[in-house]
Amino acid sequence: MYDWNDLRFFLELSRQGRLITTARKLHVDHTTVSRRIAALEEQLDARLFDKSPSGYKLTDAGLRLLPFAEQIETQSNKLYQEISGKDTRLSGTVRLAAPEGLGAHIIAHNLQQFRVKHPDIELELMAESRRTSLSKREADIAITLARPDSGRVIAWKLCNYRLRLYGSKKYLAQHPAIKKMDDLGHHNFISYIDDLIELPGLRFLDQVIKDPHVIFRSTNVMAQYNAVLDGIGLSMIHCFMADQDARLTPILPDDIFIDREYWLVVHEDLRHVARVDAVCRFLTKLLKESHNLMMGYII
Repeated sequence: MYDWNDLRFFLELSRQGRLITTARKLHVDHTTVSRRIAALEEQLDARLFDKSPSGYKLTDAGLRLLPFAEQIETQSNKLYQEISGKDTRLSGTVRLAAPEGLGAHIIAHNLQQFRVKHPDIELELMAESRRTSLSKREADIAITLARPDSGRVIAWKLCNYRLRLYGSKKYLAQHPAIKKMDDLGHHNFISYIDDLIELPGLRFLDQVIKDPHVIFRSTNVMAQYNAVLDGIGLSMIHCFMADQDARLTPILPDDIFIDREYWLVVHEDLRHVARVDAVCRFLTKLLKESHNLMMGYII
């Protein structure tokens, strides 16, 4: 039988990836962490971590153990709350994969309210334009453009959002006026790199503009955004980004727009882990309260 207490060391090392950081979190010496991990591996007769220059990574056995250890941690917290009548102070790391624009302009700008409530939860934000594998623990939570159609995951819709065609005031002052759709044939556009688009939800320029003259492409939404600000061309931009920037002007806003959805996805093994649940609740509340901004009703 293994020592249950060793699971604390296993969980923290899986989250931190380094002995020194893990030891600091647990208020012990790093040799203690190493010794407890070695003892757990011996008791379970399995190697739980691979060591590399970038730190400690979970092996297949470690990945199998992780959800069980998470469940034990969650039940331990519940036990304490039920018996003592006190809320546990949630701690640990949660890795969130989210589209770049949403992460930079909405999530990062609203973290203070989350930090006040959960100061010991470390949130890691990954900017993603590809599919993230929750089963391989590339992230704990993902915000996607569509509901997943497979996998052991739980998903719910966060919100709708809208994109419109925008140009900088500088660009519009130097190019022919746009009063109707046909006028767009005389203008330059900015978009994604077609053959590098993994997510169908990112294909939208061709859906609203016929044969756009694209002069700059990037997989990076912030690069596209800055190119529009620099006056290179026009682009479809999220309303929650562009409507807060006085340098940008929506073009034919009643005629040119696309609506999309954001979905929150979490692996079913992590759904009721306390710190993961705290982040899920924060994101769900934040996007619900940001409805008007997400849909471009604030201009």
